[in-house]
Amino acid sequence: MTETLKAHLSVLLATFLVAGSFIASAKLSGVIDSISLTLYRFVLAAIILAPVILIKKEYRKKIISTFPRAMIIGLFYALYFIGMFKSLETTTALNTGTLYTLVPLMTAILCIFFFKEKMNLKQLFIYFIGIVGTCIVVFKADFELFLGFSLNEGDIIFLLASTSMALYSIFLKLLHKKGDILLVLVFTTLIGGCFWMFLTMQVLNIPFGWEKIKGDLFYWMAYLVIGTTIVTLYLYQKSSIILGPKKLMAYVYLSPAMVAVLSFIIEKQTINFNVFIGIIISTFATMILLKQK
Repeated sequence: MTETLKAHLSVLLATFLVAGSFIASAKLSGVIDSISLTLYRFVLAAIILAPVILIKKEYRKKIISTFPRAMIIGLFYALYFIGMFKSLETTTALNTGTLYTLVPLMTAILCIFFFKEKMNLKQLFIYFIGIVGTCIVVFKADFELFLGFSLNEGDIIFLLASTSMALYSIFLKLLHKKGDILLVLVFTTLIGGCFWMFLTMQVLNIPFGWEKIKGDLFYWMAYLVIGTTIVTLYLYQKSSIILGPKKLMAYVYLSPAMVAVLSFIIEKQTINFNVFIGIIISTFATMILLKQK
């Protein structure tokens, strides 16, 4: 198995885990402030990784040299979550799901400026097809819902958050140095994310409320901490080095489809034929983008 194929499988697994996080987050929604919930995720993940990093001398030595770059990566990662949760105060999950389909195109445009990559009309058309296919899934193939879509203040905030996610993938590649230890980079990125999240909570005067996460809720929290924080950060950072930001973010088109499939498996929610067509279209667009040089 080649390194490139391993990287694609890693991102596919990460995308699947992130899809599961939407279900887990729904279970935890409203218990405590969403920004505080995300900080709790980051803190627990950092605590779990800390013994692994601190025991090995080789890992400890890399912390200082990795930390400044991880603070920048952690900033964009944290800004995405902060912006997402802030936007949901004045917009809907449907709107954010729709706008998130722009992330692959945003990433491709940023790659032109950061890496001097080119984008031709064929690629632009494929991005458009990916957006259409994903929107069919997001809107559950309901044309009336689509016609009711309109931008508001929360949507502008989420567009900025989506830009941060695109920049996160850019800086994963841009700030990578030969000799970096991925686990150390993941750990320091989490620490950086914790710093920016904590700072935001102080500015916005958000209470912690972590004691409310108990019982069955803690199992969902454990999934978010291990599955969609530690594991996905590691898989994304590892794969970005090999695939680059454009191919990494192309998998975004599969996210709503995977959420639909997981909802069908876990919560027995049906998938109608039109949504299934949307899944096929978004999958087709993703596959073509991944084949691009």
